[in-house]
Amino acid sequence: MGKFTFNLPDIGEGIAEAEIVAWHVKVGDRVEEDDKIADVMTDKATVEMESPVSGVVVAVAGGEGEMIAIGSPLVVIQTDGEVDGNEAPVAPPVAERIEAETPDVADVAKVEAAVESPAPLEGKGVSEASSAAAVPQSPPPSPVVEKEKASPPAHHAKVLASPAVRARAKELGIDLVQVRPAEDGRLRHADLDAFLAYNGAFRPAGGARSDQQIKVIGMRRRIAENMAASKRNIPHFSYVEECDVTALEELRAQLNAGYADRPKLTMLPLLIAAICRTLPDFPMLNARYDDEAGVVTRFGAVHLGMAAQTDAGLMVPVIRDAQDKNLWQLANEIRRLAEAARNGTAKSAELSGSTLTITSLGPLGGVATTPVINRPEVAIIGPNRIIERPMFVPDGMGGERIAKRKLMNMSISCDHRVVDGWDAASFVQALRRLIETPALLLAD
Repeated sequence: MGKFTFNLPDIGEGIAEAEIVAWHVKVGDRVEEDDKIADVMTDKATVEMESPVSGVVVAVAGGEGEMIAIGSPLVVIQTDGEVDGNEAPVAPPVAERIEAETPDVADVAKVEAAVESPAPLEGKGVSEASSAAAVPQSPPPSPVVEKEKASPPAHHAKVLASPAVRARAKELGIDLVQVRPAEDGRLRHADLDAFLAYNGAFRPAGGARSDQQIKVIGMRRRIAENMAASKRNIPHFSYVEECDVTALEELRAQLNAGYADRPKLTMLPLLIAAICRTLPDFPMLNARYDDEAGVVTRFGAVHLGMAAQTDAGLMVPVIRDAQDKNLWQLANEIRRLAEAARNGTAKSAELSGSTLTITSLGPLGGVATTPVINRPEVAIIGPNRIIERPMFVPDGMGGERIAKRKLMNMSISCDHRVVDGWDAASFVQALRRLIETPALLLAD
């Protein structure tokens, strides 16, 4: 028998620390080699840590939401055989994924968090193991807490569920072992909903729900910090204009009917194409502002951030060089990036580097929105819900007639340090003319 201390490996260039967002094990649990033990989050990516050895967990480093320095102990495992105390811990294979759950818009700028001064390792035999396995010149270790007289349970059911589902179940006080998955053995949010409906969780006799205290960690904490920084540092102003999208909707229907073998077009790729056509005349909007250096960078290419709803919150995958893509290429990229954000396969590079962001609630969109800027960008565009209303339109004989039209308000929020109100209004008016004359979208 021996004790193996697994130090948090270097999981990204320039990363000094990571946040523990989910534990898959606890003190006393039996783990096998390559079993998942924890999820840790860097600036954008959540990385699954896997056990490099088999044995019983005797200590873990902190609770969910705590920060841990690279190179410090993450977990201590009592192994079945002897462990060479002179060997440094082997970094486990990691599978990078983005936690499924992108704020009105999630800011993808890095969050610089201070590393707290950690305490020495505690627990029987832990300090000896950590001393043998320490990495030279690594940051001081984070506290590791060992449950007294812990013994492994006789049996633990293997539950397949994403970290988001596990976190929600923990908030609701649900033991995942008691929940039956609907398909393929993996628990999903729908399975939790069904369990709640059947068991009446959080519904006392009076019908009122009990109070809940939910720790803000992981992606939700990053969203909170980024949105606070955006509103604190950027003097926002918003502008809204009504657009007649009747002709644009007719064009979309014609394209879908005429190119049935291609991806179905939604309104979004058409709006993105119109934005890319309009931006060259308004370079101050396709820009990022480094307020510390006092430098505005105007970009020639349009790397369009696209707010996507996930279980962890809103994320912003990026459509690279959107100005060079046709409508169907945009549709494919929108679908691919949205799916990658939702299922956790988006790469870090696909969630950074945007120069302008578009955010839409689709059919849930209101009459008008005032979206929060995705710092360090200087503008964000928010198309709203399409509604049908009667309008006066030309009758072709010099007069007017009343006709049913499809109308949509276009919102934009801008950084007033960089963008003037005249510029924002002029951009939206130019965009409106293109939307209302959509044949220009197909012109060279």
